[in-house]
Amino acid sequence: MGMSPPTVGTTARPPGTDPAGDGPLDPAAFGHLPDLESLRLLVLVASTGSLGSAAARLGIAQPSASKRLSALERRLGLVLLDRSRRGSRLTDAGAAVVDQARRVLLELDRLVSGAAALRGRRDAELKVAASMTVAEYLLPAWIGELRRRRPDLQVSLRVTNSEHVPELVRTGAAGIGFVEAPQAPNGLSARQVAGDRLLVVVAPGHPWTRRRRPLDAAELAATPLVLRERGSGTRDTLDRALRRAGAGGPRRLLELGSATAVRNAVIAGTGPAVMSELAVRTAVADGRLVEVETEGIDMRRSLRAVWPSGRTPAGPAADLLACVRSGL
Repeated sequence: MGMSPPTVGTTARPPGTDPAGDGPLDPAAFGHLPDLESLRLLVLVASTGSLGSAAARLGIAQPSASKRLSALERRLGLVLLDRSRRGSRLTDAGAAVVDQARRVLLELDRLVSGAAALRGRRDAELKVAASMTVAEYLLPAWIGELRRRRPDLQVSLRVTNSEHVPELVRTGAAGIGFVEAPQAPNGLSARQVAGDRLLVVVAPGHPWTRRRRPLDAAELAATPLVLRERGSGTRDTLDRALRRAGAGGPRRLLELGSATAVRNAVIAGTGPAVMSELAVRTAVADGRLVEVETEGIDMRRSLRAVWPSGRTPAGPAADLLACVRSGL
């Protein structure tokens, strides 16, 4: 009577490893593991001293509880309960299994609690990475709508060029990204969120404002331009458009790291530029810039949201996409 119940198993091994060795457990072996509800039932039998009381605590009928424990015994190859007219009591093996089952269930509760805490942190904060054009001209409205819907949400925005956004998303430094590249980045899921096109713009006094015919790809490629840096979506779109039109790459007059800097340089008379319509719409409307008509150059592009492949946006990232869709 004073002896400790026998221990089930002799060596503690990490979960998911093969008891017969040190390698990972064959996935097929998981089919032979006891189900958690049966373990909970057994632990409740031990704590209440009654199969009927344990079944009532779980909201199941006593015959169903008895069948469940019988299935657990067959799965473990052990007799866990002595059944008699006076009721059921744990065998020594049953007491040992209960002791280990309590630890398993405790660790499971910790896992569930930890996952809930992680979800809470995820749902309280959103990290966004975006190319400069999207960040400057579209995201403020989208984030504003998100904050109206989720005033408790903390949003941080990393602004960079389209070349760097995918890596921030892949590494988890951002929960969602927005790019203006001509093609969706490899290894990421993508969804178009807006359309855009590039325009050739000059200052009001530039000779191109007096042209009688549209500008073609060859003349555009031969003219030194105020350009965005390599790796930006605007630069990539321009490079691809000129190659498709059979012209060479653009000539650099001045290279700048933001749409605002390029626009201001053109307004100051530095030279022509090819810019997003989003970035120059206001300046063209109020006469500070003039759009130059082109022919034979397709500079349309898609602006995309990106996230890791194989996943569905969840939590604040999904909420942000919903705000984007509502604004289209």
